Amino acid sequence: MSQQAEIEIRSASVLGSTMAYRDTGTQDAPVALFLHGNPTSSHIWRNILPLVAPVARCIAPDLIGFGRSGKPDIAYRFFDHVRYLDALIEQLGISSAYLVAQDWGTALAFHLAARRPAFVRGLAFMEFIRPMPTWQDFHQAEPARQAFRKFRTQGEGEAMILEANAFVERVLPGGIMRTLSEDEMAPYRAPFPTPDSRRPVLAFPRELPIAGEPADVDQALQSAHASLKASAYPKLLFAGEPGAIVAPEFAETFAASLKHCALVRLGPGLHYLQEDHPDAIGRSVAGWIAGVEAVRPQLAA
Repeated sequence: MSQQAEIEIRSASVLGSTMAYRDTGTQDAPVALFLHGNPTSSHIWRNILPLVAPVARCIAPDLIGFGRSGKPDIAYRFFDHVRYLDALIEQLGISSAYLVAQDWGTALAFHLAARRPAFVRGLAFMEFIRPMPTWQDFHQAEPARQAFRKFRTQGEGEAMILEANAFVERVLPGGIMRTLSEDEMAPYRAPFPTPDSRRPVLAFPRELPIAGEPADVDQALQSAHASLKASAYPKLLFAGEPGAIVAPEFAETFAASLKHCALVRLGPGLHYLQEDHPDAIGRSVAGWIAGVEAVRPQLAA
């Protein structure tokens, strides 16, 4: 994989801790900011970044507590991730970017776009987080809904995620169609060798806005989704079949409800679509960015 050698892993001092990020691509090109979810890291974008690098400077951070980033003594709530990501963007001097996101990365992207619409050159997203009125709206598979109810239950969640490392060893592989090699799994396992190190992984399922709880996250994402629907920047939505938290039919309806949103059906896929369809995602994002950039001068005129 000679392409991967071109990706540098850097580190920035952020809010008294450190955040790692992958950096590759054309330095004077627009930035593409890749945001991962739970329990992954920038590693999940490793086969996508080289495909987008010819048209963008690709920056893929490890969220605080994940990947090679630091693990400060914080609660790892959604708003903690907002603070650290905002600080990293400021530290790196990024003034505008294409946002490419999956899972909790989408919640961060939507929230960022709602607060700073001028920052966003475009948004590409998949398997996205949204306020879900009931548990039936959360996941297509009932066993997954039952597991996440347990993750959100005091005591049970700690036993499953902190002690048994179930999110890394079961949820992650269960959300990918193909079987990851040991070499591919190793960077996903490495950040979480002990129960205490897995606290960031436990926090995220408890932040999912389901049936109005937690209320502050639900309110923030209700507002972010309202801004998303009103926004005019270009959008690209990827859907897998059958998907996990986003079914193809739901993706089609959702894309149609937005302005300037194209839908890309990837074929067989569950939640971690980057692992099953890196080529299709990478080439689609690259072509989309090139196309948007080609008409941006006209839009500004």
